[in-house]
Amino acid sequence: MQLTEVKKMAKTLGIKAEKLKKLEMIRAIQAKEGNFPCFGTAKDYCDQLNCLFREDCLGKNCN
Repeated sequence: MQLTEVKKMAKTLGIKAEKLKKLEMIRAIQAKEGNFPCFGTAKDYCDQLNCLFREDCLGKNCN
């Protein structure tokens, strides 16, 4: 997911993302949505099936 999309999501959820890095923003979004704030930590498996970032996380697309 592109940074602009992540910033837009953060803003929609009321997260002040100006000073956050992409990884921090994603984890804040995950927590706000009720998921574990664990983006980038999965090792080939993730049980957070409803997480919007699951595919990117498993693909390690953290840039």
